[in-house]
Amino acid sequence: MSEMTKIEIITRQNKFEELKEALNEIGINGMTVYNVLGYGAQRGHREKYRGAEYSIDLMPKIKVEMVVCSVPVDDVVNTAVRVLRTGEIGDGKIFISPVSKVIKVRTGETDRDALL
Repeated sequence: MSEMTKIEIITRQNKFEELKEALNEIGINGMTVYNVLGYGAQRGHREKYRGAEYSIDLMPKIKVEMVVCSVPVDDVVNTAVRVLRTGEIGDGKIFISPVSKVIKVRTGETDRDALL
């Protein structure tokens, strides 16, 4: 059985289409995408609206999850970093975790067969 790895990428929303296209080019054919809120080093910012100042603590981000076994993890990570890195705070984070089991509910297929 091939090793299965879950990759989670959290980044700016405006980079999603470019990231999706680049991952598609290296063979990623499935992903789950969430609109999320969060902050890291950015810590949000302050804005004025109709004369009142308020704090925006949670920044809108996009979270992309995928489980890979055919495409090398390093290829996915290198592609994501190439597309997402601007050098500015807020470029995002990538989390990598081992996956011990995958089951496709409809067919009962497991592991690699469930991913294809």
